[in-house]
Amino acid sequence: MSEETPLDTAEIARIAKRLDRPIVLVGLMGVGKSTVGRKLAELLGCGFVDADEEIEKAAQRSISEIFKEFGESYFRDGERRVITRLIGETGGVIATGGGAFVDDETRAVILDNAIAVWIHSDIDILVERTSRRDTRPLLQNGDPKEILTNLYEAREPYYSQAQVKVTSANTPHAETAWSILKAIDKWL
Repeated sequence: MSEETPLDTAEIARIAKRLDRPIVLVGLMGVGKSTVGRKLAELLGCGFVDADEEIEKAAQRSISEIFKEFGESYFRDGERRVITRLIGETGGVIATGGGAFVDDETRAVILDNAIAVWIHSDIDILVERTSRRDTRPLLQNGDPKEILTNLYEAREPYYSQAQVKVTSANTPHAETAWSILKAIDKWL
């Protein structure tokens, strides 16, 4: 796999000046939305926020607890409210949970008010990455590869509506961040 060419400070500054709305990262769990998002925000010199962390703060409980106590529908409603608030408050980078962009209302808010970036990755890479933690409610019951494959097939039609698509491989996060900046520059 070829390595992504680094962007110099002047190129990053030029792209950053063109940004007129937040960047919202979407994609399956394990693609690196939070880790790549932090690196992307660092490169751009802007803020980063993880929507899942903000949901947990607002609810004063973990996402797993919200799912268990109230169900996915309740969680998605709260997630939409938090993402809508974050888009209005930030000009930086926002990482979303894997299912956020599937919700019609949440997707419309993101597409109308932000630059949606779909980070895509090979299923085997996702299985390896998600096996590092057991905090993923949707992977609790069953074979992770089968679950992730089914989630990808179900969510791909939604993710593909994002304005920008990049692939995340087993490379440094900076390379994925550079790919995102180059793809956004091309899209703008």
